[in-house]
Amino acid sequence: MALVRGRPFDGRTLPWADPVIQEMLSRITDTAHTLADWHTDGNNPDLDAARRTVLRALDIEETSEVLYRDLLHIEWAANNQAAVRSTVARLQQMAHAYDITLEALTEDSINLVLTSRAPATHTAR
Repeated sequence: MALVRGRPFDGRTLPWADPVIQEMLSRITDTAHTLADWHTDGNNPDLDAARRTVLRALDIEETSEVLYRDLLHIEWAANNQAAVRSTVARLQQMAHAYDITLEALTEDSINLVLTSRAPATHTAR
C-alpha cells in the first residue's frame, strides 16, 4: 500500500480509462482488505498497521463499504469508542452524499460495534 499515491489518473475524467480506473480501485480495495485481515489476525494483531492500510485505501476509494467495515472492526478491537463513532458518522455521511443504501452486513457491523464491548480476540468480518 505504500506504493499507492492518490486516485488513479489523479482523479481526472478520461472516458477511455474508466474500466482501467475501476479495476485499479477494485484491486486497491481488495489489497487493503486483505492486509487489514492479515494485520488483525493472530495473537498479536497490529491494529495500527491495519488502521493505516484501511485509511490510506479509503482516501482513494471513499465508497468502499468493506473498508469501512474493516475500520469499524479495527477501532472496535482497539476499544476506541470515539473512533468507532467517528467512523460510523463518516460512513453514514458518505452513504448520504452518494445516495447509497448500506448493505445489511454493514448495518449489522454498525449495530455490533455501537452496542457491544470489544472482543479480546479477532472477530470475523
